[in-house]
Amino acid sequence: MASPSPRLEPDFEAMSAEDVLRWAYSEYGERLCLTCSWQMQSSVLVHMVSSLGLDVPVVELDTGLFFAETYETRERLVERYDLKLIRPEILSVAEQHREEQPNLWERDPDRCCHIRKVEPLERALEPYDAWISGIRREQSLTRKDAQKVEWSERYGVWKVHPLVDWDAKRVQAYIAVNEIPYNPLHDRGYPSVGCMPCTRPVQRDEDDRAGRWADSDEIECGIHTK
Repeated sequence: MASPSPRLEPDFEAMSAEDVLRWAYSEYGERLCLTCSWQMQSSVLVHMVSSLGLDVPVVELDTGLFFAETYETRERLVERYDLKLIRPEILSVAEQHREEQPNLWERDPDRCCHIRKVEPLERALEPYDAWISGIRREQSLTRKDAQKVEWSERYGVWKVHPLVDWDAKRVQAYIAVNEIPYNPLHDRGYPSVGCMPCTRPVQRDEDDRAGRWADSDEIECGIHTK
């Protein structure tokens, strides 16, 4: 699919996160959604969207394998911001065990992520023209060239990354100033929090996503690969 041009083409790189969100909402309205995995970026974006008064649906990609702290964070954010979550259908862990044999994440993490994250996201994005995500350039080398607004050939939607130029200190400061609930695992050595079987704390000299799929060379679940 050829990349269409947005009806407006402002200088996105010069725009604040709030301005990017305002632009995306004015451009796409009800055809815009936000995905959340209940990490710090999710907390920031949920608060920001709410404080701007934007009616943006929240798509939750719940793999069924999150940490207890992640689910607790979700409930705190749902309660505080009165979120109505869209949850795409996904195989239960037991169903996946029957179809793919137990512990697929150990044998083939790419396949597990595709079943539990990528395929559900593809279905969830079908009604939308644009998708807000919380990825940031500093998280890993695979994200260093991400733009604030870019076309996704894979999903056929515009990807909107309001926080792409934020560093971790700015994210933490925004959360502290606004007293936003966030995942406590971030205070325990987990700068990036994924599924419980595949995530470990990181060392000081490692990038944010080094603790994901810790026993493999994988650093992306496939959602943001091109």
